[in-house]
Amino acid sequence: MTTWSKSSWRNLPRVQMPSYPDQDALNTVEAQLSRYPVLVFAGEARRLRKHLAAAGRGEAFLLQGGDCAESFEQFSSDMIRDTFKVMLQMAMVLTYGAKVPVIKVGRMAGQFAKPRSADMETVDGVELPSYRGDIINDLAFTAESRIPNPDNMLRAYTQAAATLNLLRAFSTGGYADVHKVHGWTLGFTDGEKAAKYRDLAARISDTLDFMAAAGVNSDTAHTLQSVEFYTSHESLLLEYEEALCRQEAETGKWLAGSGHMLWIGDRTRQPDGAHVEFASGVQNPIGLKCGPTMQPDDLKKLMAKLNPQNEAGRLTLIARFGAGAVGDHLPRLIKTVEEEGANVVWTCDPMHGNTIKSSSGYKTRPFESVLREVHEFFGVHAAEGTVPGGVHFEMTGQDVTECTGGVRAVTDEDLSSRYHTACDPRLNASQSLELAFLVAEELSARREKSAVQAAG
Repeated sequence: MTTWSKSSWRNLPRVQMPSYPDQDALNTVEAQLSRYPVLVFAGEARRLRKHLAAAGRGEAFLLQGGDCAESFEQFSSDMIRDTFKVMLQMAMVLTYGAKVPVIKVGRMAGQFAKPRSADMETVDGVELPSYRGDIINDLAFTAESRIPNPDNMLRAYTQAAATLNLLRAFSTGGYADVHKVHGWTLGFTDGEKAAKYRDLAARISDTLDFMAAAGVNSDTAHTLQSVEFYTSHESLLLEYEEALCRQEAETGKWLAGSGHMLWIGDRTRQPDGAHVEFASGVQNPIGLKCGPTMQPDDLKKLMAKLNPQNEAGRLTLIARFGAGAVGDHLPRLIKTVEEEGANVVWTCDPMHGNTIKSSSGYKTRPFESVLREVHEFFGVHAAEGTVPGGVHFEMTGQDVTECTGGVRAVTDEDLSSRYHTACDPRLNASQSLELAFLVAEELSARREKSAVQAAG
């Protein structure tokens, strides 16, 4: 067995990573990044692990959401604010439904690299390397734009630092006040098509009114004014991850300083591969995407490699099968986890298995399919007697038209009007909040059923 180091991944097979044509330029950038301050701190990562351990026991719920791939060109304070805002709204609704704390983790401040299904893409008979996210190459369809550029890592770091700075200000500076957040949510339920969510919103209002009458308000309770908000991204570009990896002096443990939580994608989860190797040695919480091809033996190997001490909160399994397929795959993976006695947090990614090409030619995700996969995820866990610990969405606070359906009824014909994503289609603010109401209903029903069973 080889000893782990932050560069031991370099000796193993790698996939979905670029080949930089200028090795000297890459070395220069890596050296520069290795001198930069980390973006997150070990204490924050440990606190998130503690919260995730509670989610694994059903004592908290994970809400993970944000961009499919962050963009240099679309970067703005408004975009950060709007995504943060809708995640707060979703968390409030979920908290009320679940009656447990909601852990808020953004796909932000680091989600710059994307795996692709093919190394090359063809447009009008011209074949070029695929776009792999702004941290690697550029979206413009030219030969020069598609050359991997190591300098993009420096720009990604700067943008991530600015994003985290603003998120920390929003989290503690009064913007996250619970009364403000609920006021925004009430605006969503004003519409005729959202009337079915009005009753839940009214019950939240009654709860806040009662708390205020009892003397618990934003002036007397700091927790009503601020929130804990964490960041996450796919650990795909390992040169960037290694450069920001640091050893904690007090404990000797290593921290991936690029984000609070890292995840390994369904395409890069080879048990003996580079991505699993890197993640195995850092103390951050690790997510693992589990698609239809995940086999029980591979899952056993991955759990043993990524969480050898079987620590609660260390490993989150992110199920992504597609609507109609959850029942075919999730039960066997749950059985594998139960047989191993493994501590995991089960979450549902209902986005990646439900991508289709619309009649208008755009890549999209039907809201109804997303919702169906969430229903199936909760249904399987109810049947198995296990804990559905969270949800994982690609979403934005912007009023985009990328996924069809929802109360605002985005149609195929609407997709072209505000289709801004560089990679995959995202839920817009309205669809995200609607989904939170529907997940809250699932959580509330589960809680009521558990209460009845306990009383019986």
